[in-house]
Amino acid sequence: MNFIIVSKRFRTPKKFSLGERRVQIAAGGALALLLGLGVGLGMLVQGGAQARRVAEMQARIDAQQAELADAQNAAQREVNALAARVGELQAQANRLNALGERLTRIGKIDDGEFDFTEPSGQGGAEAPQRAIARDELLGQLDALSGELSASGSQLDLLETLLVDRDLAQNQMPSRWPVARGYISSGFGGRADPFGGGLSRHMGVDFASPYNSDVLAVAEGVVSFVGRRSGYGNVVEVDHGNGYTTLYGHNSRNLVKVGDLVRAGDVLAKVGSTGRSTGNHVHLEVHANGRPVDPLKYLQGKVGRRSSRG
Repeated sequence: MNFIIVSKRFRTPKKFSLGERRVQIAAGGALALLLGLGVGLGMLVQGGAQARRVAEMQARIDAQQAELADAQNAAQREVNALAARVGELQAQANRLNALGERLTRIGKIDDGEFDFTEPSGQGGAEAPQRAIARDELLGQLDALSGELSASGSQLDLLETLLVDRDLAQNQMPSRWPVARGYISSGFGGRADPFGGGLSRHMGVDFASPYNSDVLAVAEGVVSFVGRRSGYGNVVEVDHGNGYTTLYGHNSRNLVKVGDLVRAGDVLAKVGSTGRSTGNHVHLEVHANGRPVDPLKYLQGKVGRRSSRG
């Protein structure tokens, strides 16, 4: 096969001659080149498809991982919510236990009768068990929380009633106004120690050594301190609920108006000021302004002797 090349660079045309073998080699080379290009193009196309499949699989994996993370987060939120609810119930139970212990002390209930540190006895025959659904568990927790709240309200009310009862008892006259002594004159009609005629005694006289302590018979607030005709040095205490007490004939008073006193606190010193025949404390108890017999309230017994005034 002959080739003639004409160019301005050459003065004369150039002639090339190819033999049959060279033509075959050239044709084979061209065919090999085409095959190589085809294979390369096919591999390129196939590689692109595989890359797309890999990308799709990776996207599915990423989506599944995101779903798994969402599920884990949701489960953790539910666990946290349940833990918070259980914590609230535990706090309510602890409060009820503490309140119950206070009530046993206020109500003076035997510790062995209500021991809040011991688990309550429960039992029964074994029965088939089943898993509790989430919504059912939350419903049971809500119901338990409501029961605990109701029980707490009832215990709060009971505590208020017991405290009020305890305060009322503390405010009632319940002890003697002297640590040592005896009743020298009772409440009601008696022979007047000065004139001998019949007179009405509005209190009870407690004979006791000079300058010994005059004690409050109940909790209250001092409402009067000073001298009063016939009574000498006087201290009055308001106990609330309409009750007041008067302590007369003191040698000297030791409290001032407005002082808060408890049963047994020292108010004054025993003396014989005012209309009196000797050292003693004249105690009066008034209910809603009316004098009543102090011995209806005071605890204990003492001997009784002659009238003193």
